[in-house]
Amino acid sequence: MKTSIQIENKLISKPSRLGFKYHIKTFGCQMNEHDSEKIAGIFNNDGMSKSDDIDSADILFVNTCTIRENADDKLYGTLGHLKKWKDQSPDRRIIVGGCAAQKDKELVRDRAPWVDVVIGTHNTNDVINLLNQSEDWGPITQIIEESKDIESEILPVRESGFSAFVTIQIGCNNSCTFCIVPSVRGIEISRRPSDIINEIKNLSNEGIKEITLLGQNVNSYGRDLMIDNKRSPYFTQLLYKIHEIDGIERIRFTSPHPKDFKKETLVAVSELPKIANQIHIPVQSGSDKILSSMHRGYNQKKYLSKIDMIKNIIPDVSLSSDVIVGFPGEDDQDFKETMKVVNYAEFDLIYMFKFSPRPGTVAADYNNQFVEKQVIDSRFMTLKEKQIEISDIRYKRFVGTTQKMLVEKPSKKDKNILTGRIEGGHIVHLESNQDIIGNLVDVNIHDSSPFFLKATL
Repeated sequence: MKTSIQIENKLISKPSRLGFKYHIKTFGCQMNEHDSEKIAGIFNNDGMSKSDDIDSADILFVNTCTIRENADDKLYGTLGHLKKWKDQSPDRRIIVGGCAAQKDKELVRDRAPWVDVVIGTHNTNDVINLLNQSEDWGPITQIIEESKDIESEILPVRESGFSAFVTIQIGCNNSCTFCIVPSVRGIEISRRPSDIINEIKNLSNEGIKEITLLGQNVNSYGRDLMIDNKRSPYFTQLLYKIHEIDGIERIRFTSPHPKDFKKETLVAVSELPKIANQIHIPVQSGSDKILSSMHRGYNQKKYLSKIDMIKNIIPDVSLSSDVIVGFPGEDDQDFKETMKVVNYAEFDLIYMFKFSPRPGTVAADYNNQFVEKQVIDSRFMTLKEKQIEISDIRYKRFVGTTQKMLVEKPSKKDKNILTGRIEGGHIVHLESNQDIIGNLVDVNIHDSSPFFLKATL
């Protein structure tokens, strides 16, 4: 039996699954990771406890991604394998949430009818109600098209005791033709500054040292709010307020949009010592023709002017970016323009993607302009090799310097190596077996590669 419903009322007031265990599988971005932490908080509030081992879990939540085609393939492949897991016990339940669930809706259960609950991105607070009703009535799909409330009374379960994600905004008002996010996350909704500040103060009291502010377009934060009797971006002011919170030692943010970058935000990054001098500024393409087809809202000249502004205001800034290779209509000259930007900007890191048509996006209909796979593969390797060359040079600049590193975890391969990140976001392998995980420590960088740094205390 397949049921699609909408639930308006909160039905649960006390724990109903004492002794049950849950496991969460997360695919995709930092926003998804934080959503999974929120789901964990809801499950804990219902009396369940977290299991790191899927085989000992009673409830499995699969938090999905749909940014690229292989994310969809991974989801349905995973659900296929999970049928055997569920069949091993009549008490096991599978819940599918996240962006792919929001996009595919009933298709999830059409392809995997052993799934008990399909829930979208806008109504995760209803997950326990839906789980209960699936047990009473059979499998349920509930997808709503916009968020009713960005706040939750239930605290998330953080994966880290010293670093935390903080959502400042959900949704996106841009119309990039390759992107599925506006369809699955909705319009931009900003949290009230006081709610954000109070959450971060509580995190500081719990011992959190580093926070990452999350939003689909953080530098447009507050544009939908009435603050000081006006509607305008409030992100820079928010950074100053967060910087005043005692106990928080490092502040990061992601992701911004190049067209909305303001000088005042960069000045804040430069002036405020707690804010990491790391800027992620996604270019996607260096070709004016392709950027126009993508609906990015800037051309190469405007983008490079942003790069110049960033470097002039923030000394020794660490830059990262996103590039899509093989967007429909991309020819050799378009790709050369992208390489021109890569060579000019000298990014420390690039997240590279081969174009993948996503159903529901405008670019998926550009099929008469799709670039041949072998051409995309060749261009991708050209970009990758050049970026490795640039990263090698950029990472070498840290050799012989002392950097402040947040120690995150021991290496899986060597117990005498600890890993973490310095201010610019670069991964560091620290030669130490001291009990310093969760601390910000000064380390001496003595070697580098295009992918990580090596250090000693």
